[in-house]
Amino acid sequence: MAKILVACEESQSVTKILRELGHEAYSCDILPCSGGHPEWHFQEDVFKIINKCWDLMIAHPPCTYLAVSGARHLYNKDKTKNLERWANQKLALEFVQALMDAPIPRIAIENPISVISSQIRKPDQIVQPYMFGDSASKTTCLWLKNLPKLEPTNIVGKGEFMEWIDKKTGKTKRQATWYYEALLKAKSNEERRTLRSKTFEGIARAMATQWTKDL
Repeated sequence: MAKILVACEESQSVTKILRELGHEAYSCDILPCSGGHPEWHFQEDVFKIINKCWDLMIAHPPCTYLAVSGARHLYNKDKTKNLERWANQKLALEFVQALMDAPIPRIAIENPISVISSQIRKPDQIVQPYMFGDSASKTTCLWLKNLPKLEPTNIVGKGEFMEWIDKKTGKTKRQATWYYEALLKAKSNEERRTLRSKTFEGIARAMATQWTKDL
């Protein structure tokens, strides 16, 4: 049995699978957990508990200021720099670097395509939900320390996509249907961020099983 920290996870998607496998796993987030097990959740700054002798950390740092898809917000409409956005990106990168430097023997950092690749280092692996049994596309980058790359468990279809014409540019836009529908259902920016950061069941199970084989 291993002692595992799942950082920046309020959903407890990975934590619950790790618990199923018999590990002493805990989620941590500044938000209350929505996974139904507050007894397995630290609602506080992850760096307050980072030194509790963990065997493994799986971290999902917020991607709001890191994802390449948000790069357009770095500049204002008049082409000047959005200084607040640049400052937030700098803080987000410092947060990721601090997670990577944590005194934990095995570490995995998960994020979409982001500036982590250009500002810190390129990911060790890029995976998709459809490689693990979920018919959906969501490019997921993994930065690994003393952990093996995930092996696909069940390659299926890539899922459906929505296409539409952007009224401003006239260009055709394409987006995964699950993501498009999630954004339509979201009632607030917070809910939109939560739905956007969803960890698919197949990837979560692969993380939980493959990264704990030797623990």
